Amino acid sequence: MNHSLAEQILDLAQKSAVEAAEVYCATAQSQPVVFEANRLKQLESSTSEGMALRVWVEGRPGLAVAYGAVEPEILVAKAKAIAQLNSPEEIELYDGPCFEGEDPGHWFETSQLIPWGGEAIAQILDRYPDVLCGLTLECDRETTVLLNSRGFRGSYRSTGLSASLGVEWVRGEDFLGIYDDLDSQGATLPDCQTLLDRIFAHLTWAQDHAPAPLGSMPVLFTPKAATLLWEVLEEAMSGKACLEGASPWSQRRGDRLLAPNLTLRQDPQAGDDYCPMDDEGMATQALTLINQGIFERMYCDRRVGRQLSQASTGNGFRGSLGRYPSPGLVNLIITPGSHSVGELVGMIPNGLVVDQILGGGGDLSGDFAINVDLGYRIDHGELIGRVKDTMIAGNIYNALNRPVVLGSDLRWVGNYLTPSVLVEGLSIVSDDGD
Repeated sequence: MNHSLAEQILDLAQKSAVEAAEVYCATAQSQPVVFEANRLKQLESSTSEGMALRVWVEGRPGLAVAYGAVEPEILVAKAKAIAQLNSPEEIELYDGPCFEGEDPGHWFETSQLIPWGGEAIAQILDRYPDVLCGLTLECDRETTVLLNSRGFRGSYRSTGLSASLGVEWVRGEDFLGIYDDLDSQGATLPDCQTLLDRIFAHLTWAQDHAPAPLGSMPVLFTPKAATLLWEVLEEAMSGKACLEGASPWSQRRGDRLLAPNLTLRQDPQAGDDYCPMDDEGMATQALTLINQGIFERMYCDRRVGRQLSQASTGNGFRGSLGRYPSPGLVNLIITPGSHSVGELVGMIPNGLVVDQILGGGGDLSGDFAINVDLGYRIDHGELIGRVKDTMIAGNIYNALNRPVVLGSDLRWVGNYLTPSVLVEGLSIVSDDGD
């Protein structure tokens, strides 16, 4: 999607009796290398392009979207027609300095990815010849362009590589599935040994079965499972949820709501996904949201910020072309502790390690009840085997307001940079017949 077409559409919209207009363009290029059942299965590349035009006619907003080939006149006519169906709203357009970002990422060719994947699978099969491995290595490049009738011009490109590895092991009627991910952190391929070490550790721990501990027990969430906790807190800190009264923290800014060793912050520069501006053109910024358990600030977009009588924090994102900007976080970072995973396990006389979960997590109430897909019994500070048919339940706000112990094993899981988290007082139930 080129700048000239976006400028053409914006110019056409401005000449067609609209009060204000905004053009948002998104282009995505993907180059996956897919291994299935231990073999190279698929090589393909794809490119998708989309454009969204938002206009205001007599104060009424209208949003029209087109994918692939775009007919400017048709797109403008659709946006104006949709505006007639909506109620008037305040025009929310950024009129600050123009911006053009430089992509710090690196593009990897398939010729580099195939040997990486083949070597990773070969190492697993050398130690566990009976397993089936699936691996996807995907290099992605996304380009974002934003123009509006108040003179703002902004664009940036983000390039990244991700590796998703799954190992499946069938022993009689027992099925074991272990899944893990790794993102690149620069111009060199990520170290596959880091990913393999985690997979090998779980294959070792899962060799034996153990009965689940029952009742109210300490639970150690690995970074992969700890996202269950942070997803709820992310929503609770949203200015939109607080403004609507949906968040239990709506009137609690400045209060200590979590354990004093919990600090959560946003840092757009810390992760692999380069995101220097939001989808309204505002610069993204580092934010401390929870400081030593105290809820310090909400994050918001322009509209929510105006309704809260505060400036946007640069967190207005669309989620998809057909949506209006709404508050969303970039790179939520949880300040780690000083304990290794082994030390955390050693602190637990009787409890559970949770690494993979099934189904959705908690809602804004904080209540959750989830099935454990991959978890391990801890007895007298030692892992003694994998549990089956086990569920954990509790309230995330209550659990994180009790004493919490954080690990030092900080790692990226999606949009979260998180350590392992040991919490108290969750309920464990099981119908394991072993």
